[in-house]
Amino acid sequence: MRDQTRTTCRKRLARIEGQVRGLVRMVDEDRYCIDIVTQIAAVRAALKKVELEVMRDHVGHCVRHAMTSGSADEQAQKIDELIDVLAKGGG
Repeated sequence: MRDQTRTTCRKRLARIEGQVRGLVRMVDEDRYCIDIVTQIAAVRAALKKVELEVMRDHVGHCVRHAMTSGSADEQAQKIDELIDVLAKGGG
């Protein structure tokens, strides 16, 4: 992972961590269900942004390297990895 991507993702994940702690407090305080669900949706959206950033970095760096390496095995491995993660609902 490139340094800029790592830095961006760490900052976003730290904010998400705070959001999740806030969700725990909301549950503990017996807050209104819709408010909790709304915050859960916000956390999911924030995680999706991190996921896309990591995927963008992976394709732009790791996959690109494999495609230009000349190694058919490395190329097939990166393609299989992408297919597997997309099949699991990522990206």
